[in-house]
Amino acid sequence: MDAGAARLGSFTALSPEAVSLSVEAVLGAGTDGTIVSYPSYINRVYGLRLDSGGEGDDPRSRELIAKFYRPGRWSRPALLEEHRFLLDCAAAEIPVAAPLGLPSGGTLGETLVEAEDGSEAAFSFALFPKKAGRNFDAEGDEDWLRLGSLLGRCHRVGRSRKAVHRSVCTPGSLSLPFVDELLDGGLVHPSQREEFSALCRSTLNRVAPLFEGVELGRIHGDCHRGNILDRRDEGLLVIDFDDMLVGPAVQDLWLLLPDHADSCRRELGLIVEGYEMFMEFDRRELALIEPLRFMRMVYFLAWRARQREDLWFRESFPDWGDEDFWVLEIGDLRDQAELVLASLASGGISD
Repeated sequence: MDAGAARLGSFTALSPEAVSLSVEAVLGAGTDGTIVSYPSYINRVYGLRLDSGGEGDDPRSRELIAKFYRPGRWSRPALLEEHRFLLDCAAAEIPVAAPLGLPSGGTLGETLVEAEDGSEAAFSFALFPKKAGRNFDAEGDEDWLRLGSLLGRCHRVGRSRKAVHRSVCTPGSLSLPFVDELLDGGLVHPSQREEFSALCRSTLNRVAPLFEGVELGRIHGDCHRGNILDRRDEGLLVIDFDDMLVGPAVQDLWLLLPDHADSCRRELGLIVEGYEMFMEFDRRELALIEPLRFMRMVYFLAWRARQREDLWFRESFPDWGDEDFWVLEIGDLRDQAELVLASLASGGISD
């Protein structure tokens, strides 16, 4: 199917029936009508169950997860690079939820859904085994070492292959285009526009030299504690590689910390210690932590802006984009920029 022949889909067109029919079409098998919608910030994620394979069949063996990707966010080659990273990790026996192979070959399905106006909307989706678990909160030294070693294993695999279609996590490649998008789209309130532009550009240009010479590789990109599950008798599981980036290793490490790195030196040191059981860590990257936090704040502004037409978003954030919103957001950016400058003046974080 040529997705370019149809307009990019709106999630409002993605009914439960459309989800079930799309999954059944690529699998050549029926579902039993069970469908559960799971919370997802950017994509749409559903739990389904295939028809019974026979008497005594364990229902849990028939459960799967269908992830429908936000149209227009990633190209097909970029989505396949996410899948390739997951499959590489799975081949190295790293606990991840890897995409299932489809009968027609590959891991990425395509579907056309009829929208309310009669047009066809195009979606890409993938199927995953259902892997439940509880959120993992590190409580002691061993827990932080476990997290570090898990990421060391992931990054060792990440460096084994390149990704050429994913975003590169540097100020110039990732963050400044987001700033331009917000400004060019007229999304920043006029009263805050000048300060937003000056603050973001000056901070990002100031920290850009810190990224020079730092080795970049395939990383998770959004490795906060909510994306680490603890499965009884199986250990830790890393989920949701949708934000996979080409970036510095420390991007995945700092997101696990419970506070700013300067207040979590012990935890950070243990993560690095566990990491280096499998992968060398460049201590220069510690100076990137506060700049990366600033970059993440810009990222969230841009991505929420891209979702502003979604019905759920308008209902959840009715004041997004008004003057008070931007006053608060720029205040937070200003505070973080001050932390960035203080970190630069002090020589950064040491583990």
